[in-house]
Amino acid sequence: MKIIILGAGQVGATLAEHLAREENDITVVDTDGAKLRELHTKLDIRTVTGAASYPIVLRQAGCEDADMLIAVTNTDEVNMIACQVAHTLFRTPTKIARVRSTAYLTRKGLFANEAIPIDVLISPEQVVTDHVRRLIEHPGALQVLEFAGGVVQLVAVKAFYGGPLVGQDLAFLAKHMPNVETRVAAIYRRNRPIIPRGDTVIEADDEVFFLAARRDIRAVMSELRRVERDFRRVVIAGGGNIGERLAEHLEHSHQVKIIEHSLERCTALSERLDRTVVLHGSATSKRLLEEENIEDCDIFCALTNDDEVNIMSSLLAKRLGAKKVLTLINNAAYVDLVQGGEIDIAISPQQATIGSLLTHVRRGDIVNVHSLRRGAAEAIEAIAHGDKQSSKVVGRTIAEINLPEGTTIGAIVRGKEVIIGHGDVMVESGDHVILFVIDKRRIRDVERLFQVGLTFF
Repeated sequence: MKIIILGAGQVGATLAEHLAREENDITVVDTDGAKLRELHTKLDIRTVTGAASYPIVLRQAGCEDADMLIAVTNTDEVNMIACQVAHTLFRTPTKIARVRSTAYLTRKGLFANEAIPIDVLISPEQVVTDHVRRLIEHPGALQVLEFAGGVVQLVAVKAFYGGPLVGQDLAFLAKHMPNVETRVAAIYRRNRPIIPRGDTVIEADDEVFFLAARRDIRAVMSELRRVERDFRRVVIAGGGNIGERLAEHLEHSHQVKIIEHSLERCTALSERLDRTVVLHGSATSKRLLEEENIEDCDIFCALTNDDEVNIMSSLLAKRLGAKKVLTLINNAAYVDLVQGGEIDIAISPQQATIGSLLTHVRRGDIVNVHSLRRGAAEAIEAIAHGDKQSSKVVGRTIAEINLPEGTTIGAIVRGKEVIIGHGDVMVESGDHVILFVIDKRRIRDVERLFQVGLTFF
């Protein structure tokens, strides 16, 4: 595909890296020539220096024959105008834009071909808020992803010493939990992927990704690690868009406090939120955390837009007795450095957002893409179409499907029924197939599996 990415910030650069690896024709546009030069030395892409919304710059980038425009500059208005120009002057087929401001997102009818022609809206704050919310709902999980409208979840947990499954092979899981349908999709041991088989033995500290119906998630987690009690007391550092949305979602079921350093923002938050306690001060203030009894807090969520504040406040909260800390980190290089030590969960907003963007770039009927392990692997939800003649998957059992190396089918969702991906399961047209791909170079092969042949038409 010929794709133009507007904005060479963290999301734009990460996306360019993902897509360039998959042999797409990528052009990145930004006003910062130094950023573009750095990208060009790392990746096989074209770059254009200039204002992303100017017609002359878009023409220079090749908008006339581009398949897709992805506008992820730091300014909502530039992203919106760029999509308008691409539609009006160049008839670009697919236009994706990142829009942050709720002032735009809450207006019905604003984003349509007869108004502002954006095909797909991405709101990073909403994506990250949902990500954090799911982690709070599943204490002990490192990642929680949803498929088929939430019917199936993929959960990553770290296996603990003393867990019932540690030291056992995966075949034991089926015998031990005969009433629960689950599938271990992948195991990461010392940062290296292991394709799970029946005789694979789980070791302590393994990062285990498993799929199960939403209702069974808690039961499977209890086999891999000590069961943690539900989080009730939540302290949020940072009252920005993410902090506010998270508090709004949690305040009726949890005890929530927000720490915000801007007095003006505190006033606005206290007017908009019903039950959340809004505190004016710095999240890195030891005195403030002690006064607010941080030792009674179940989870401390550092969600400011400053990495250093998030890391330091999280370390301080943990030292003062907070049971769990979750930290938002914009600099992707820091994420692996801090997670798993004093900081329990580190979240990269770019990686959370990338999945939403990749869903619309994939060929075939791909309805969900989640980037895992900082982009090293992907979980994909694809819909099977056609019949045995026109499709490479329909009318075949999972064992008969020629899956690319390093790819596993974890589950199939048929209507509301969740069918775990055993070898004898037959794929039918309309099934939602959930795959785990540990080798990103195989993505194109996976897409081809779900593309319908001409005989279908």
